[in-house]
Amino acid sequence: MAFETTPTVFDGHNDVLLKLYRAGGLAAAESFISGCEGAIDLPKSQAGGFGGGFFAVYVPSPTDRALKFDEMTKPRYDMPLPDPIAWKDAIEVVMAQSAILFEMEKLGALKICRSAADIRACLEEGKMAAIFHIEGAEGIDPDFHTLEVLYQAGLRSLGPVWSRSTIFGHGVPFRYPSTGDTGPGLTEDGKRLVKACNEMGIMIDLSHLNEAGFWDVAKLSDAPLVATHSNAYAICPHSRNLTDDQLAAIRDSDGMVGLNFAVAFLREDGRMIPDVPLEQMLRHLDHLITHLGEDRVGMGSDYDGAVVPPDLTTCAGLPKLRQAMAQHGYGDALIAKLCHENWLRVLKKTWGQ
Repeated sequence: MAFETTPTVFDGHNDVLLKLYRAGGLAAAESFISGCEGAIDLPKSQAGGFGGGFFAVYVPSPTDRALKFDEMTKPRYDMPLPDPIAWKDAIEVVMAQSAILFEMEKLGALKICRSAADIRACLEEGKMAAIFHIEGAEGIDPDFHTLEVLYQAGLRSLGPVWSRSTIFGHGVPFRYPSTGDTGPGLTEDGKRLVKACNEMGIMIDLSHLNEAGFWDVAKLSDAPLVATHSNAYAICPHSRNLTDDQLAAIRDSDGMVGLNFAVAFLREDGRMIPDVPLEQMLRHLDHLITHLGEDRVGMGSDYDGAVVPPDLTTCAGLPKLRQAMAQHGYGDALIAKLCHENWLRVLKKTWGQ
């Protein structure tokens, strides 16, 4: 097997839509085709064998991102969570970022996929495959009217929170060292949201939920448990990472975890310092495979939303990761599973198609 650009990587999380939203919105969508600043665009994707993934709609808080990243370089930190964002303020941003995704499809840059079969067809044809995902449900009203409208528009994956609280539940702060046991879990509206997503076939992303919320979803959901971009707490004791007990629950549900490339969740010391070798990523992969099995681990890069290792600053660097996996002893079949087959498996099981 050639490891230059194959097997194609289908990825659990990116923040391309936020990047384009900040760069000019709809007017910036065309730059994704010709090439733009950041980790993902079509030229970089073709160079690295990046076939698409979960394109997150995310409502940012008015916080100083540089200050946050600077604070997270310290040996210990506890970043206060931003205030909740009201639906009336969030929905405008949700609509704007969703429109960017639709514009990218109109321009021929990608296809919004509603089934695992759609994704597989895109990967075989060399077309960028996109899952319409929302990270943090501030744009969902408690009557679920917007959930229904967004589902009809193609929404197939939803995280009830991005760390800061919503009407549906509570997330983890960016805290090191810390477990994810940081407060109460799902609200009554959040429990209703889980059931509604199950009924509609919308995947629930556990990545930013705290432990109480995780266990609430595990108790309520009849779908596989999925964390699109999370790592192993046993290696990096960060509030954002998953304990072995959580991994066991995901395994027992026949779910999935996508390896997060963010250096603060990879390093044993939890610091946002980029000098992370690929071997450290393989340590997390080994741990996840040991606790989840070979069929339940994939990639969840957090590209365009995180500081990542220097070998992987853009998706054009993915051949280095494939080669590192091969040199580590992973066989061709396992590498194909980690790159995309496991995502296709769990999405087919979740969506029923």
